[in-house]
Amino acid sequence: MKHRSFNFMMAFVLAFTVAVQVIAHAENLKKFWEIGGFSNPESVVHDKNADVLYVSNVNGSAVEKDGNGFISRVSLDGEILELKWVAGLNAPKGLAIHGNKLYTADIDALVEIDIPTAMITNRYEVADAKFLNDVAAAPDGSIYVSDMMMDRIHRLSGGEFSLWLESPELESPNGLLVQGDRLILGAWGVRKEGFATEKAGHLKSISIGDKSIKSIGDGSPVGNLDGVEADLDGDYYVTDWMAGKLLHIEKSGKVDELLTLEQGMADHAVIPERDLIILPMMNSNKLLAYKAHN
Repeated sequence: MKHRSFNFMMAFVLAFTVAVQVIAHAENLKKFWEIGGFSNPESVVHDKNADVLYVSNVNGSAVEKDGNGFISRVSLDGEILELKWVAGLNAPKGLAIHGNKLYTADIDALVEIDIPTAMITNRYEVADAKFLNDVAAAPDGSIYVSDMMMDRIHRLSGGEFSLWLESPELESPNGLLVQGDRLILGAWGVRKEGFATEKAGHLKSISIGDKSIKSIGDGSPVGNLDGVEADLDGDYYVTDWMAGKLLHIEKSGKVDELLTLEQGMADHAVIPERDLIILPMMNSNKLLAYKAHN
């Protein structure tokens, strides 16, 4: 999750595999490029059709409707193609694509953007939402959105945006990933005040059919989890926002630390066919690309 400084985030305390092998050690990742010039980049998603990246920029407060937020368009070679490709947002965070639509969570609304025209085509609002955060798209076109502060997940389906699941078991839901008949959740943890936690979060699996919630692993605390993406083996690359870590978590729950950088590592993208992991760094206004190597 999904400033101009660490003080912003406290007001926020306030989002290759190589062949088919899983990256297991930090030395298997090498920085490919680094670009700055963003404004609190929170999420990045790969548009496979256009072969570009979209990056959400909070640009200030994560909770104020200030109209400052925007989406950037970036090449896979690390060039900013359009810094403000879509403007007029407040504090856009998670991103997901289905068809020719880009979706972003914007405080209390799910915003739909038509990719060919770069126009906002819909805003699905939630009257009592506190902090809509990550977004995930299912193959059937359903769009899932987490509300971290309300222990809720909303769903857009058939043009209707409604509360899908509410439970304290979600433990401040942040990152979302649709994987088959399950929704994989990166929990921030059991909060005590603001974004501070009395117990750090871990990965959870939610049945889309009956909405039952299970821990991935034994439920031991892992971190303040943000982005969740799958590798080619069905395991997970996960970011820990507070610790600034990129983790690899197996289906068994086994955790390996791949990278430790700086606080603010948010909702990343994994592009297996390019052996790339793209990391938005909210606090330092950068986008980093890491490449797998032997």
